[in-house]
Amino acid sequence: MSSNERPQNQGFLGNLAFNIVIPVFIMSYASSEDYLGPAWSIVAALAFPLVYGIFDLRQSGKLNGFSVLGVISVLLTGGISLLKLPAEYIAIKEAAIPAIIGLAVVITQFSEKPLVKLLILNDQIINWPQLNKILDAKGKQQEFRRKIANSSYIVAASFFLSSALNYILAKMILVSEPGTTAYTEELGRMTAISYPVIVIPSMILLIAALWYLFAQIRKITGHDLDDFINH
Repeated sequence: MSSNERPQNQGFLGNLAFNIVIPVFIMSYASSEDYLGPAWSIVAALAFPLVYGIFDLRQSGKLNGFSVLGVISVLLTGGISLLKLPAEYIAIKEAAIPAIIGLAVVITQFSEKPLVKLLILNDQIINWPQLNKILDAKGKQQEFRRKIANSSYIVAASFFLSSALNYILAKMILVSEPGTTAYTEELGRMTAISYPVIVIPSMILLIAALWYLFAQIRKITGHDLDDFINH
């Protein structure tokens, strides 16, 4: 295994453990009065993704909007749950986060730095100096920007889909009285189910957007995609 693959695997496993597995386990099995109780189990469960998110920010050495939104999402979930606000607030929060990202993708498409470049065509994937050199030589910059715009709408659609599915899932699962053991267990169930139900359809659209852009790069430049991929 190469040194590049190892950190990626560790990052994936860390995300999975601290953001899904441990919080779900705590909310599902430690929320009864015999253990932590509904309130403290939520505090303990949400502490793991919060601490991991802060640690990951410090390790990466740079602040980005997605990490900030993740930390805010965790804090809002904890605050809404501990204040025993109606489950409707959780549903709105779950829908709002991806909707904000989707709107940002659409809005930044009209700026010099479209968010889609950060999401699926960042510098870690694409050798932009080489690609821009070929696009300039062929006079294809404007045409390629139109293709990026098309892909932006596909990416935005993935987040809007995620927003709708988040809301529906929260409304379907969170049916008990806030502050009860049953409610906390439902919160854990929602966290567990949200990944296969929400992430998979959204990832399919993101992959479709990436495939579309890669196909357009080959078509517009006349070069093999491998010429522009960072290895």
